[in-house]
Amino acid sequence: MDAFKGFGKSLRYQPLLNLHLSQESKVPWIARQQNLKLGMRSLGGQITPFASRTFQYTKEQLGQAEDKTELPPDYIDLEKRVDALKAVHQKMLAVTSQYSSEAYDYPPNIKETFQDLGRTVSEKVTLLSSATSPAEAQAALTASPSAKPQPKTFPHAIARASLTSSQTLHQQHTGAGEDPLATALEKYALAMERVGEARLAQDAQIQSRFLAGWNTTLNTNIMFASRARKAVENARLTLDAVKARVKGTTWKLGGVGGQAQPHDDQELSNEAQEEIEKAEDEFVTQTEEAVGVMQNVVDTPEPLRNLAELIAAQMEFHKKAHEILSELAPVIDGLQVEQEASRAAAYSL
Repeated sequence: MDAFKGFGKSLRYQPLLNLHLSQESKVPWIARQQNLKLGMRSLGGQITPFASRTFQYTKEQLGQAEDKTELPPDYIDLEKRVDALKAVHQKMLAVTSQYSSEAYDYPPNIKETFQDLGRTVSEKVTLLSSATSPAEAQAALTASPSAKPQPKTFPHAIARASLTSSQTLHQQHTGAGEDPLATALEKYALAMERVGEARLAQDAQIQSRFLAGWNTTLNTNIMFASRARKAVENARLTLDAVKARVKGTTWKLGGVGGQAQPHDDQELSNEAQEEIEKAEDEFVTQTEEAVGVMQNVVDTPEPLRNLAELIAAQMEFHKKAHEILSELAPVIDGLQVEQEASRAAAYSL
C-alpha cells in the first residue's frame, strides 16, 4: 500500500519532473521516457495483489483501462440465471417466512388476557360441563394456566371468542332446554380449535420442509456461487493489471507526451510472459470452478422439491379444515332446523 501511495505521489509531481528533465539536454528524450516506464513497471511489481486489483478496477471505472479480459458468454448466462434464482428466493422467503411466526393471522384489534389464554377450549368445555354454578363456570373460563399460553392464531382466537359467547348466552338463558345458538357456538369453538391445531401442524411442516431448504439454497449454495464469482473477478483484475504493468500501460500520463506506448508481445521478456501466463492460468482455473458451482446451483432439484412440500402442507391443512367443518355443518344445520320447528310450534298454539 505504501508503494501504491508513492506511485500516486509520483504522478502528482510528474510536471515538475518533466521540467527538471527537460533541462538535462545531454540525456536523450527517448531514454528518459524508457527509464520512466521501467521505473513504473518496477514500482508496479511491488504493489500488493489487493492494491493491484483495486488500482485496475479504478482504471476501468475511469475509462483508463486499455484492454479488459472478456468472460465467456456461457459464464455470463450462468451468472444471470444465478442472479434470477437469488431474486426468486429472496422474494418468496420475504412472504413465506411468515409461517415462522405463530401469530401471522392473529387479529390485531382483539385483546386477550393471560387468563383468557390459560386453557385450551377443550379443557374449558370439560370444566364447564361439570360446573354447578355461575361462579364455577366463570372460573372455568378464566382459570390460571397450568402450562404455556395457548396459541395466538386466528382459528384459536375464533374458538375462544365462540366459547365465551356461548357461555354468555347460557348464563342468561332461562327457558326450557338449552339455547340453540349457545350450543352451536360451543360446537363451533371446539371445531375451530381443531382447525387452529391443523394450521400449526401445517406451519411446522412448511418450516422444516420448505423454509429450511430455501434458506439453505440462498444462504449456502447461492452464497458459494457468489464467492466463486468474486474469485473470478479478482483473477480477471489481477490478469489485466499484470498485462497493463508488464506492457507499460499502467496509466495515461498527461505530462509525458500523452499515453505510454505499450510494448509488443515480441518485446516482452520471458519473465513477463511467464507472469502473464501464470495470471491467465489462475483466471481460467477460477472461471472453471465458478462454472461448476453455478451450474450446480441452477440445476439442483431442491427448490422445486421444497415447493412441492409447501403445496402438500397447505393442501393437507385445507383438507383437514374442510373435514372438520364438514362434520360440523350438519350439526349446526340440525340445530337450526330444531329451533325453527320449535318456533313454528310455539306460534301455532
